[in-house]
Amino acid sequence: MVYLVIMKTRFFWIFLGSFLFLCFILFSFLVHKNLFTQFDFNTTVRLQDHISRRFDGAFSFLSDIGKFEVMTIVLLFVLILRRKFLGIISLGFFGLLHGIELYGKFFVNHPPPPEFMIRTEKIINFPQFYVRSQFSYPSGHAGRAGFLTALLGVWVLRSKKLSRFQKTCILFVLLIYDITMLTTRVYLGEHWASDVIGGALLGAALGIIGACVL
Repeated sequence: MVYLVIMKTRFFWIFLGSFLFLCFILFSFLVHKNLFTQFDFNTTVRLQDHISRRFDGAFSFLSDIGKFEVMTIVLLFVLILRRKFLGIISLGFFGLLHGIELYGKFFVNHPPPPEFMIRTEKIINFPQFYVRSQFSYPSGHAGRAGFLTALLGVWVLRSKKLSRFQKTCILFVLLIYDITMLTTRVYLGEHWASDVIGGALLGAALGIIGACVL
């Protein structure tokens, strides 16, 4: 009971978000030192060996859903439903997420998977915001997924209107979405496992802090 009360306080979530952000910084340093090279390669090979190529299209579609433009629209829709002016601050954290992502992709020495590993299919063709760089850390898709699910997750856990069963169901769906999105990025050969871990840490950290302003 005491734990549930603590979880409803802003201090708890701000502390958790700050802790995850520090974890992201430490993890980024380790990635820059190339400590996960073998782990990254082995993870991609195992996923591509054990997941049928029949899923290439479905995973590619999910990858399209996780792009900047689509996720920005989803976030705006969620904030409109919340009907709170301070939602603009959450948008600011979402922008900060992409600012840090761009910094990492230009300054963290972490080349992407080789071209022969890429399995992405072009499913949705629309203009998109994309900045090319020679490095792949952190994953923007993972960051956006982590941000949105963390934002929604905190709101759900702090809600006084939802029952425990409803909260459990929503959190389960959010968790499945995150796991599938992160797996997709590695399986398709778009990112290494360390890219998506770093992106997820960054997104979750900023999403949790952003949720606390509402």
